Amino acid sequence: MLRTLVMGILNVTPNSFADGGNYLSKEDAITHGRRLIAEGADIIDVGGESTKPGAERVSQEDELIRVIPVITELVKDGAIVSVDTMRSEVAKQAIAAGATYVNDVSGGLSDKRMANLIAENSKIQYIVMHWRGHSKDMQSRAVYKDVVKEVKDELDERVADLLKAGVNPEQIILDPGIGFAKESEHNWKLLRSIDRLQLLGYPLLIGVSRKRFLGELLNTTDPDKREAATIALTYELARLKVWGVRTHAVRAHQDAISVVEQMRK
Repeated sequence: MLRTLVMGILNVTPNSFADGGNYLSKEDAITHGRRLIAEGADIIDVGGESTKPGAERVSQEDELIRVIPVITELVKDGAIVSVDTMRSEVAKQAIAAGATYVNDVSGGLSDKRMANLIAENSKIQYIVMHWRGHSKDMQSRAVYKDVVKEVKDELDERVADLLKAGVNPEQIILDPGIGFAKESEHNWKLLRSIDRLQLLGYPLLIGVSRKRFLGELLNTTDPDKREAATIALTYELARLKVWGVRTHAVRAHQDAISVVEQMRK
């Protein structure tokens, strides 16, 4: 079993829920990316479009302007870079700039050309998230009879479609989409059922960092005050041997994973 990886979040956006506007300029984004690398990030996930509940979409042009220069510079620094995008053209240009992961919160549902792009780039890892619609109205679709079974079945369906399009199964990483078309109770049920999601047979990336359901647990609306709870979940997810966690901070999460690794010996 390989050590759980830490994917550092780099939001080049004005409106992301936890750090919107902090790294909108190219210079600030690159500086923060380098900070995440120095803290020990295994992968830097660069995104130019907020996917928080209620967010409006940005234009493809704006998304490209935000992410491609940042990816280019971080790759020059030797970083392993992921692009967080639902658009195949953004993914294509990011791959050309040196990104080796495509983190698609729609799992290919938003842009039907994405599957072919991934199939054509066999060395790219493709993160496929459970998704039921764009951020503007996704929470209206948070209706489940059995959230674990339905998320599992819907991810399984996405994988089947991607394989038909020629994507190599070794390229695929799955994400249950914590907080995306999910209420707090759904998120906790999924987190308590990681073992069932692992039965899908693909590596799992879990993104819980500072999300609203943690704020509801802790009775705080301040994303920064949810960091300790996020670290606690990182410890548990590493103990459950997930492939990776996606986090705003890095060093404390690497420390938590180190503890898990030491306890496992």
